[in-house]
This record gives sequence, structure tokens and C-alpha cells, in this order.
Amino acid sequence: MSARLTDRLVRLINLVPYFITNEGISKTEAAAELGITPAELAKDLTLLWMCGLPGHAGGDLIDLAMEEDTVTVTFSAGIDRPLRLTSTEATVLLMALRALVDQPSSVDPVAASSAIAKIEQAAGIAAGGLEGGAVADADPVLTTVRSAVTAGHALRLRYFSASRDAITDRVVDPIRIRLVEDQSYLQAWCRKVEGVRLFRFDRIEDATELDEPARAHPEATDLAASEALLQGGIFGVEDGLPVARLHLARSVLWVLDYYPMDVLREEPDGSVEVQMRYATTDWMARLILGFGGAATVLDPPELREDVRARARAALDLYT
Repeated sequence: MSARLTDRLVRLINLVPYFITNEGISKTEAAAELGITPAELAKDLTLLWMCGLPGHAGGDLIDLAMEEDTVTVTFSAGIDRPLRLTSTEATVLLMALRALVDQPSSVDPVAASSAIAKIEQAAGIAAGGLEGGAVADADPVLTTVRSAVTAGHALRLRYFSASRDAITDRVVDPIRIRLVEDQSYLQAWCRKVEGVRLFRFDRIEDATELDEPARAHPEATDLAASEALLQGGIFGVEDGLPVARLHLARSVLWVLDYYPMDVLREEPDGSVEVQMRYATTDWMARLILGFGGAATVLDPPELREDVRARARAALDLYT
């Protein structure tokens, strides 16, 4: 939110208690005290008529009566006094704000930290190491990515691809930052694969903001296509890679949180059948062997035979 919109929001919230306290004041005098023009005040008063309690009807909206040059608040919708947080409300709000500071997201950590400091001061809570709204040890990758998203610049990423088990370099046109299931992602158009991909922040090893504008991709910013990407797999694996079909025992289902797998079927005993794209047979075989007998290859045959041969070779070492 820009500083201009923030100033207007603060002013709108204060207008109702202001006119209740200064009953009978003229709009000209009020505009002068508020530091705005009479025309801006008129726009604010018009907007206030559209505000009220969420989920209710028109009768719950703020109501004003204007007689010649004066304004009278006939219904305040509860905004007739400054907001006072209880200790419980302040604690919950602080916890949420601190989580936003720690978790990469579209929220500016500097703004969130500033809000924390102000709430702590107002509520009389001891500061939690964020004096003056400063952010300690800001993640340089997050800072660079957020700057590129805000400025509309392209990014050069050095990224760990889980499906290829390799570090890749690519140039992307950032779209937005998304928070999905407690993980933060950069949603961007990848010029390497010519499609929309989601890049996990904890897998971005380095990010460089380029001195060129991000290219426009109408299909990439389409909301329906964006949600389809999330539903189809947030890992954004590359097309053309071979697909393995696996059976996973219930004891190793935690792997679903770490690798790009699609669940095909759930069995009554809690096990699942999944499919996963992979770059090399060597890497995929090593991954499966790490689960012992809890992971079984169903397809393709060449991967199944490779895993079987490696398992036999390992057993021979014991004899």
C-alpha cells in the first residue's frame, strides 16, 4: 500500500471520531485542521457513507447528516473512539506480525516490524528485539526478489531444481510472491522453459535484479491459469521428463512434503500410489533405495530393474 493510500485510510478512520468531538465545525475549518482541501474532504465523506460493519445490511453503514457547511455523525458504526486492544488481542496480533517477518511473503518486513514496535509501545509490552522497526539480518534473496517484483524488473536466479537434483541458472519475469501451505514461492514466467513456474524461496541460492523490465505474459497473469498451476502441482516440474510410478508405505508419507509427487490413489492401509518426474535414473534410484522396503517402483521397468540391481549389489557387500 502506498504512503498516499495509507494516509487517506488513517484519515478516514479518524474522521468519524473527529466530527463527533468537533460537532458543528464547518467543513472548511475541518479541512484546514486535517491538512486537506475541501474537495478532498468531500470525497472522504462520500466514501465514508459506503463503510460499515462487514456482513451486514445498509443500515449498519456509517451515516452522516450535512446541513449547509456542517457535518453531523448520526450513526458511527462503532468508530466513535480510538481502537483499544486487549492484552490477548495485542499478543495474537504481535505473534501474527512476527510470523510475517520470519516468513518470506509479499509483506514488507520493515513495515511489519514497525507495526510490531508501535503495538508493543501502545500495549506496554517489552520490545522483542525489533527496536525502531528495524529488521535484523534481512534475507538478501528475499530483498532482491521483492524489489524486482515491486519495480517490475526481470530476475536472474540460481535455483536448486528438486526434480533434476541440480543447480540451474535461469532468467525469469516475476509476477507475484505466493504463500502456499506455509511455504513461500516466487511465481514467475521462466524464459528457459517458456512457462509459469513457482520457485521456493528456500531453494533460491542467489538472485540478481536485472536492469531490464520484466516481459509481459498475459497468459501468465491470468488468475484461472494461476490457480490451475497451484492445483496441478506447486513445484512447477518441467515437461518432457520421465515419470516414475511408486508405491509408498504409510511410514514414509512425509516425503510428499519434500518432493514433487502427485498422489494417484490411497490404499486402505494408509499407503499411497504416486507419480513423480525425475531427470536421471541414477538419482531416482538412489532416492528410492534410501527408503528401504517402504518404497516400491511400479513403473517404468528400466527404473525398477536399476533399483533391483543396486539393492542386490548392496546385499552382496554384506556376504
